[in-house]
Amino acid sequence: MADLNPPSPRAVNARDLKSGGLPPLAHIDELVHRALAEDLGEVGDITTDSTIPADRQAAGVIAARKAGVVAGLPVAMRVFQLIDATVRLTAKVADGAHVVPGTVLLEISGSARSLLKAERVALNFLGHLSGVATATADIAAAIAPTKTKVCCTRKTTPGLRVLEKYAVRCGGGVNHRMGLYDQVLIKDNHIAAAGSITKAIEGAKRHAPRGVKLEVEVDTLEQLDEVLAAGVDQVLLDNMNPAQLKEAVARVAGRAITEASGSITRASAPAIAESGVDLISVGWITHSAPCLDLGLDFTA
Repeated sequence: MADLNPPSPRAVNARDLKSGGLPPLAHIDELVHRALAEDLGEVGDITTDSTIPADRQAAGVIAARKAGVVAGLPVAMRVFQLIDATVRLTAKVADGAHVVPGTVLLEISGSARSLLKAERVALNFLGHLSGVATATADIAAAIAPTKTKVCCTRKTTPGLRVLEKYAVRCGGGVNHRMGLYDQVLIKDNHIAAAGSITKAIEGAKRHAPRGVKLEVEVDTLEQLDEVLAAGVDQVLLDNMNPAQLKEAVARVAGRAITEASGSITRASAPAIAESGVDLISVGWITHSAPCLDLGLDFTA
């Protein structure tokens, strides 16, 4: 079995994500090693090791038990590979695929002990990420008649942000900033501490790294006017109703990207999108998306 001592974590920047794809293999391996170490502890799978002969071979499939959108299949495959490099894996679909109950996602064969040791960690990654992709796709479908895109936030599971944001892309959404380090987003507490919206924006323009986008959160149309006068790349229109959003979009008049936020659901998303905003940001698609029901069943 592979060494399960988890490597030191590292930040993943947007430039690490090639053409909207998966993060680097080294980052995936860090997360998988940590998950396996959490599950196997220092003594391993005592149930499997005490009940299954070491030479027993098995074959099985991971299949969908509910309809949804797949995300994280390469991560799940990496779990099996890090447990046992001799396990044979054949992906039957790709990330981003829409599947129905019974769809086979992955065929697996090899040591029965290895398959059982990897099973739960692989399904945890695959089910969670597919749940994020499915929730994203649900909102994306609801707003499809408009130009608006659904995007994620920093409300992510600690340690899993880069994978959850990848899953959002698999579901047809787009990503907001990866973290605090790659975009300025001035929110209400920044404004309170700085003294005013204008002072906060002026400070960001003087001191933020060159080339990063500057976004400001506003709660009222009056605040929006102040932000537009100062000049920004993007405005976050927080907790505005569709009528207010429509007026805000008219006032922006293409001078900045517009983003709506605030307890947005699938039911409320269409009316918000019809206001003309460019983005709808939704925190729950990463922090509270239901896991997609998947299962591994042995066939031989």
